[in-house]
Amino acid sequence: MYVTDVETESSLATEGWVIVPGVVPPALVGRVRQDLVMAEATCRATRERNGLDGNTAGTAHHLLSFGGAFLDLLGAIPLNDAFDGYFHGKCIVNSYGGVINARSRPSYVCQVHRDIRTYSAGIPLMLNLLVMLDDFTLENGATHLLTGSHLVLDRPTDEAFFATAARAVGKAGDVLLFDSNLWHAAGMNTTHQLRCAITVTLTPPYFKQQLDYCRALGEERIARLPDRVKQLIGYFSRTPTTLDEWYQPPDRRMYRPGQG
Repeated sequence: MYVTDVETESSLATEGWVIVPGVVPPALVGRVRQDLVMAEATCRATRERNGLDGNTAGTAHHLLSFGGAFLDLLGAIPLNDAFDGYFHGKCIVNSYGGVINARSRPSYVCQVHRDIRTYSAGIPLMLNLLVMLDDFTLENGATHLLTGSHLVLDRPTDEAFFATAARAVGKAGDVLLFDSNLWHAAGMNTTHQLRCAITVTLTPPYFKQQLDYCRALGEERIARLPDRVKQLIGYFSRTPTTLDEWYQPPDRRMYRPGQG
């Protein structure tokens, strides 16, 4: 049973976060989880090759560029009305990553942080979307969320944060939405099982994406996608590079009307 869009918007405004249960079907959860394990290995090898592994254990970035189940997931999440309500208009994917939380392998995501670098107060500039690929429990590192802290500029002390933060406990297939101003941290996994999640940030279309997902996916693959997914990957808010690309009728422009 979904919470309503009105309830979602209300919780995001007041609490700063909300869990929407049962969003992603089990079969797709399984496919995405399997692909995440393989993609994480590719990302890890790339970091190591470039001398950047550091405290990044279990993290994978820009999964949308892999296509496959990650692209299918984007088209399967039925929360567009909630997204549009939060931003008061259209939005696109700014980043699309994943985290494999393993016992005794903490990474930077376990530090208290917010995912937007400039505090935006009541201006809706970024929304976090976390898809649970495993059940989130207190034992396997359910995310810490400091309720209401999206309304506060200053970073809390670690002691104050961990003493009062709520925990995002849920089931595989649930989706956690939270204002990107919210102070949060991944929990520590004390079990012997992996705890996997997809982490996506959404922004208004005029924000520069962390990776050019349209170019990464290619025109041939994008042509087969429904308009809803094209919107989310930023296909309707691209930057022209020639005058011919600029001088086009509205329905063929690279930056379409209604994108903000």
